Amino acid sequence: MRKLFTVMAALAALAAGRAGAQDMLVNGAGATFPAPLYTKWFAEYHAAHPNMQFNYQSIGSGGGIQQFTAGTVDFGASDAAMLPAELEKAPDVVHIPTVLGAVVVTYNVEGLSSLKLTPEALAGIFLGKVKRWNDPAIASANAGAKLPDVEIAVMHRADGSGTTNIFTEYLSKVSPEWKAGPGTGKSVSWPAGLGGKGNEGVTGLVKQTPGSIGYVELAYAKQNSLPVAALKNKAGVFVTPSIATTSAAAAGVVLPTDFHDVSSISATNADGKDAYPIAAFTYLLVHRDAKDASKGKALVEFLHWAIRDGQKFAEPLDYAPLPKPAVEKISKAIGALTVMGKPVASAR
Repeated sequence: MRKLFTVMAALAALAAGRAGAQDMLVNGAGATFPAPLYTKWFAEYHAAHPNMQFNYQSIGSGGGIQQFTAGTVDFGASDAAMLPAELEKAPDVVHIPTVLGAVVVTYNVEGLSSLKLTPEALAGIFLGKVKRWNDPAIASANAGAKLPDVEIAVMHRADGSGTTNIFTEYLSKVSPEWKAGPGTGKSVSWPAGLGGKGNEGVTGLVKQTPGSIGYVELAYAKQNSLPVAALKNKAGVFVTPSIATTSAAAAGVVLPTDFHDVSSISATNADGKDAYPIAAFTYLLVHRDAKDASKGKALVEFLHWAIRDGQKFAEPLDYAPLPKPAVEKISKAIGALTVMGKPVASAR
């Protein structure tokens, strides 16, 4: 009897080992901007596909691009389109738009629950020229508000960040001085302030620092009960960030047919009276032709799910779902991905 139990235990261990061998771990890294939504997606997809697990490191867009290019992850994530020099190092990259988000200006000022900012005031704050909360550049748009005579503590990202790229792209569009100075990029030379790592880090700095101001993705401000500023848009209307105003910013965006170079896509400072001015698509970075048959096929199937079924999870987490016309175009791009030179349907 003891011998029989030993054999059965050995067979059970062998079976468990074989079952474990079927489990697939897909590794990714990059943007913190969409991380709350991606975490939800990966959990939901794993629940429906128990043998497929995701390991996603929320390290910032710059880190995601670097790891994808180095081949240390199966996919990357970035809120910023890869630059020409980056594309040269990753000639087979395809940017898959996954969702839309808003970069919001959040603040921590006692007694100030609502705030309006003009482009000039916002640029002046981050240039270090508007130094106090009762500065006329801020007061002029906030009649009746009790603005304290307190120094403004500017908070920004310390790491290579797609959120920074979106924010500085906007500032470069509305401020000639910003464009000629720090300019646009995932990392810039900040004229003022303290740096935090990730959207999480900047959110934490703002939350713990009286008199502070910073920029983060909308979900981070909402989840931490931080107020957000209404920004004066291109049409001259002060707009509060929301799902609807983020979607309005993308209404006029025309997506390309090839998602290799997506530098032409921009939803910042968009036309329209309802458009929130600092909105953007975020992307997963994948290979046009995957070299791992199993992972490549599984990742393509996940992407199809994400841009269709996965969109229902966007709004509850304060992201704007992809517009329907965009979904069809993106779906075609995903359908064109191959695995070891073969269409996914015939890949083995």
